[in-house]
Amino acid sequence: MEGFTAGLRGHRRVWLPMNSSMIVTEPLPAPVWEEIGRRGAELVGDEAHSYCRIQRTADGRIAIGGRGVPYRFGSRVDRRGESRAVARRQVQAILRQLFPATEGVAIDHIWSGVLGVPRDWCATVHLDERTGPGWAGGCVGHGVTSATLAGRTLRDLIPRRRTGLTRLPWVGRTVRGWEPEPLRRLGVRGLCAAHRAADRHEDSELERTSVIARVADAVSGR
Repeated sequence: MEGFTAGLRGHRRVWLPMNSSMIVTEPLPAPVWEEIGRRGAELVGDEAHSYCRIQRTADGRIAIGGRGVPYRFGSRVDRRGESRAVARRQVQAILRQLFPATEGVAIDHIWSGVLGVPRDWCATVHLDERTGPGWAGGCVGHGVTSATLAGRTLRDLIPRRRTGLTRLPWVGRTVRGWEPEPLRRLGVRGLCAAHRAADRHEDSELERTSVIARVADAVSGR
């Protein structure tokens, strides 16, 4: 369920559904790729607090994703995968900033999805030995890396095998729920605003992590 867990009765505050938007350009002509200088299919991340991730597709496009509009009041989600105009503008601005050669390149596709964010930003694996259900998630966007490990851990938990995987610290963790509204929305918006401010601060003059980001991470538990 991940980001859609909030739609289950009684689970609205368990994992926060955070929106993530993607845009994909039209195929870039060879001169643009030459100017950009990426001849391979390297993955790129800007390592900002409001980070983005970028990759070159097999047919010569750039796919870039970022937060856009991160959260909707009441943990609501858009099940149609649509992105708001402001999200498109924000992600597109990052693309133009990092790769000026893409100025004038058309955007062919845009969509959004949600990821599950626990209150402490750490994934969990759990098996209710009394009633039987097991679950894993809260990967905060790192599910490609962690999902296989979580699945192997559940494989050992279900038959009650005690292995190195079942002794990992994410097994059976108790995470407190997110705050009720409107505190939840105010907190997420404040966190995102602080991270954007920290990015601007670091871009302009700092060679270390901004104190703004340190305080925001301490408050959020990230």
